[in-house]
Amino acid sequence: FHELMAEESNQTVVSALIDHILPLAPGLVERLNEGIDVLDVGCGSGRALILMARIFPKSRFTGFDFSEEAIASARAEAARIGLSNIRFEAKDVAGLNGGGRFGLITAFDAIHDQASPDKVLKGISNALADDGIFLMQDIAGSSHLDKNFDHPIAPYLYTVSCMHCMTVSLAQGGAGLGTMWGLEKASQMLAEAGLTKVEVKQLPHDIMNNYFIAAKG
Repeated sequence: FHELMAEESNQTVVSALIDHILPLAPGLVERLNEGIDVLDVGCGSGRALILMARIFPKSRFTGFDFSEEAIASARAEAARIGLSNIRFEAKDVAGLNGGGRFGLITAFDAIHDQASPDKVLKGISNALADDGIFLMQDIAGSSHLDKNFDHPIAPYLYTVSCMHCMTVSLAQGGAGLGTMWGLEKASQMLAEAGLTKVEVKQLPHDIMNNYFIAAKG
């Protein structure tokens, strides 16, 4: 499962991360070059974080994920490459407390799977520096079923939601937002977490994802 998710991450996130996704936030690439603390929430096998650690050696990277198996894979890959500016920890991100030190926090297709997404987003807000950026990639769609009738891959996304994302959360007694929690719900929850400055961007080649560039108000 983790190998499959890492492969999917390579195709949707890692391949576009440096040239397309990070530049969506003005000035972010320059700050990464200068050196900031970065956290990836729900990092999985760490492919995106490892790439950033290689490209931006002056920055410091931390990856949290609930799965010890995924974290073990991430650590092994980082060690194989010989990276010294990255660390991974098996951690429930619902208890996140970073003391406002991270200049960038990322979450790639991870928030809607959480048992307690509200707690995770609040923790992200608290862990973010006052001038920090939260970059959240999540599925492009509406929170309302009737507004997704013309979505070209809606049947696929709702199926994935029922077969995995929603049930992963519900199995932990969670909120069960599912893949198609949607733009409206995501925007509401970001604001409730204290991330009130939000821009939603898309990439021309990517029909599946929204990219939320969020900051504290």
